Amino acid sequence: MGITLYALDGCPYCEKVHDALSDHGIEYETEWTTGLHSERNDVKRVSGQRAVPVIVDDERGVTMAESANILDYVEKTLAES
Repeated sequence: MGITLYALDGCPYCEKVHDALSDHGIEYETEWTTGLHSERNDVKRVSGQRAVPVIVDDERGVTMAESANILDYVEKTLAES
């Protein structure tokens, strides 16, 4: 899969990213992470930090955190391709 979203169940920022990807018909895989911030080693391994959401776009070599940045990326890059 080209796009992976690291998310936490119940996270409103993660939901916004899910909604944007779905609204644009973009296929992606979700990696659900633990609620314990200190145990989000999977997220830290790909992004260097433990906050979610994080999106990884393997096709474009992009790893990005912060929901506002991700939403902008979805609109300007992924939705147009």
